[in-house]
Amino acid sequence: MKLQVTLKKSPIDKIKKHKKTLKALGLTRIGKTRIYPDNAALRGMIAQVAYMIEVKEVPDETG
Repeated sequence: MKLQVTLKKSPIDKIKKHKKTLKALGLTRIGKTRIYPDNAALRGMIAQVAYMIEVKEVPDETG
């Protein structure tokens, strides 16, 4: 299982640590989407900035 993460709100005037988390996730602009493998480290990052992002589960494309 993979997670599709999309930035929905601007990080302007947000907590500095949360801005750094978004940068680490590669979410630099509103509407930008990245796909990551589901793991505990990623889930922790998502939980920290959940109020600014949208998360969807995506099935693996391995056939």
